[in-house]
Amino acid sequence: MPVAVKKTIPHFFMVVYVVIILVPFLFVLFSSLKANNTEIALHPFGLPKTWVFENYKEAWIKAKISVYFFNSLYLAASAAVVGVLMAAATAFAMARMKLTRISKWIYQLVLVGMLIPGNVLFIAQYFLVRDLHILDTHWALFLPYTAGALPFSVLLLVAFMHNIPHELEEAATIDGMGAIRMFWKIILPLTIPALVTVFIVNFLGNWNEYLLANFFISRDALRTLPTGMVGFRDAFQTNYALVCTGIVFSVLPVLILYSFLQRQIIEGLTAGSVKG
Repeated sequence: MPVAVKKTIPHFFMVVYVVIILVPFLFVLFSSLKANNTEIALHPFGLPKTWVFENYKEAWIKAKISVYFFNSLYLAASAAVVGVLMAAATAFAMARMKLTRISKWIYQLVLVGMLIPGNVLFIAQYFLVRDLHILDTHWALFLPYTAGALPFSVLLLVAFMHNIPHELEEAATIDGMGAIRMFWKIILPLTIPALVTVFIVNFLGNWNEYLLANFFISRDALRTLPTGMVGFRDAFQTNYALVCTGIVFSVLPVLILYSFLQRQIIEGLTAGSVKG
C-alpha cells in the first residue's frame, strides 16, 4: 500500500468521526434559532428562515437558565480550582520530597480511590452531608466534587512532576528557597499544562454531574444546570426551539474551554507517558 494512502486513511476516519459529532450539534444549534416546531420538522438541518434570537432571551430569563447556569459555573469552577491546588500539593510531596516509604503508601491509597466508582459512595455521602447539616446547600456538592476528583488529579500530576529536573530544586535550595516557596515559584509554573488538563477534566465532571445535585439540592434557586434542565424540558417539552436553546447553553462553556485550552490539554495528557 502506498505511503500516501496509509496517511490518508486515518485522516478519512477522523473526518467521518468529526462529521458524526458535529451533525447533531448543528441540528440543535439551527433548531434553537427557528420560530416554531413546524419549521424544525420540515427543515431539520436547514438554516432558519428567520433567526429568532429571542429564544435565547426567553430561555435565559423566563426559564431561569441564568440561575442554573451560574450555579453550575461557580460550583464547577471553584471545586475544580480547589481540587487542582490540593492535588498539586499532594503530588509535590509524593514526587519531589524525600518521603519514599510514605509516598508509596499514599500512592497505593490513591490507586484504590481510582478503583471505587463514585456512585457506590452515594449513600455514605448523603449521610455525611446530612450529619454535617449542609444538605440542600451548595457545600453538599462542593465538598464531594472536590474530594472525588483528587485520585485522578494526583496520579496525573505525580507523573508530570517526576519529569521535572531535580537540578532546579537543588539550585533553589542553594539560594535558600524553602519547600513552600519552591512549590509556588518553581513547580507550579512548570506544571501548568498538567494543571490545565486536570482543571478541565474536573470542571467537566462537575459541570455534567447530575446524581448528587438531584438528591442533595431541593431548592430551585440552588439547582445546577443538569437538574434545572430536567424541569426546563418538562415545562417546554412542546417547544423544541427552547429545549434546543437550553442544550446550547449547557454545552457552551465546554466548547469555549476546549477552544482556548486544547494545546495545554494535549500537553498535560501526554506529559508523563515518556520518560525524558
